[in-house]
Amino acid sequence: MSTEGPTSSLTEPPPRRPKVIKTNQQQVFLYVVLTLLLSLATVWGGRAMLHNSETLTFAVGAPNSDEALFAAKLATVLTSNASRFRIKIVNNADNAKALAQFDRKQADLAVLRTDAKVPLRARTLAILEHDLVLLLGPGNKKIKSIAELKKKKVAVFAESESSLAFVRSVLDIPDGPDAAKIQMAPQGATLDKLFAPANGFGAVIAIVHASRAVRDKAYEQVARRGGFTLNAIDEAKALARKLPGISSETLTAGTLSTSPKIPDDDLDTIGLEWLLVAQSRMSPTTAGELARIVYENKAALGLDNGFATRIEPASVEKDAFVIAHQGAADYINDDTKSFMDKYSDLMYLGAAALSIIGSIFAAIYAKITRIAPEKASELSTAILDIGERIEHAHSLDQLECLQDELEGILRGAVIGLRDGTISTDGLDTFKLGYEFVRDEIGMRRDYLKRHANETGKPAPGAGPAPHDDSNVVVVKTAQSA
Repeated sequence: MSTEGPTSSLTEPPPRRPKVIKTNQQQVFLYVVLTLLLSLATVWGGRAMLHNSETLTFAVGAPNSDEALFAAKLATVLTSNASRFRIKIVNNADNAKALAQFDRKQADLAVLRTDAKVPLRARTLAILEHDLVLLLGPGNKKIKSIAELKKKKVAVFAESESSLAFVRSVLDIPDGPDAAKIQMAPQGATLDKLFAPANGFGAVIAIVHASRAVRDKAYEQVARRGGFTLNAIDEAKALARKLPGISSETLTAGTLSTSPKIPDDDLDTIGLEWLLVAQSRMSPTTAGELARIVYENKAALGLDNGFATRIEPASVEKDAFVIAHQGAADYINDDTKSFMDKYSDLMYLGAAALSIIGSIFAAIYAKITRIAPEKASELSTAILDIGERIEHAHSLDQLECLQDELEGILRGAVIGLRDGTISTDGLDTFKLGYEFVRDEIGMRRDYLKRHANETGKPAPGAGPAPHDDSNVVVVKTAQSA
């Protein structure tokens, strides 16, 4: 019997399981990218919801009033700045009715002059304008004091009837016969006409926007004809302390006219302020953002007639006539939120989204898509398969093939343990199987060598031994047994 057995009984070594480490790393990278993208999308969506367009109702007087024109300008500025705010302008018969609407919480914004009845919940966002009280006497006649006006017929030169009540309160003239001496100037009247002897006015109190007074050339023209004298109000500071809403103002030399110079020196008078107010319930974030837009767009918000051309920050003093809104005060005092405070909501949202989405993808990877490393115990099957084929190896060459296959499995296991494609689960079983089959191959090799020597050596004095299959000793391995 030839020692060369059929090679067909030796199967090809089982193919190595493809490496999984790269595939798993690619999955992890993909899930990390998806987690970040979805978290960013969640934050962006949350930010869009938080910064959704907000419509603010602005109560104003007549459509051609200064406050109505300012509201229209503000609406345009908000649109051009791509702000989330939109302005809905609601016109009323006059500014008093607009403030009443504001007081009923039917409007978010309004403009008031400080001599008006201030709504309880009004909070200042900005000072839009100053009104100056100009005490004018005819010709060269000086008016020494406010008390002197009580004996004169006085014309109130102003745009609204509310100024008449303001002047009477300043002069401390109650309703009655004396109050009739304080009259509104006729519509379309000029200083020349008011000081005409026929009208009999001993003084004119003009209440004008400070920005408009500087531009108005009518004062200079009348002054050149010697038509009036600008008088100081020496009681300005006392009146400011006595009457809420009145401010003490100083007219610098040449404010009304440069030639002749009027006033010829700095002059004390009183004034009023026009305030942009918001409801106290408006969020500090909204109020602060509105205040910022107003302050940063002063040039665009000023009217052609001069109103609101010198916008100032709201007074943040605790004793201010109308206290500043907290959001505006924070912006003015540079107490705006830090980056962490400002974006803390979005950061918390992002952290929550990152945690939830990351947990979902981690569960998907661990339970579904992850390619688990091959267990070392699973390689024992291939080793035992080699052990079963040892008895069919009838030559040293065939046995060496099995030895190479066994060593290949061992080498692959060592490499797999190193790079993570094979886990240590069942490693003891693998070692036991490897050692058993290795020893079995050694025993089979010794047998084949010994059998080859015995069959190849003739007995002394005898011819070649006849071929007898019965003399073939079949040694079964312990595994096959």
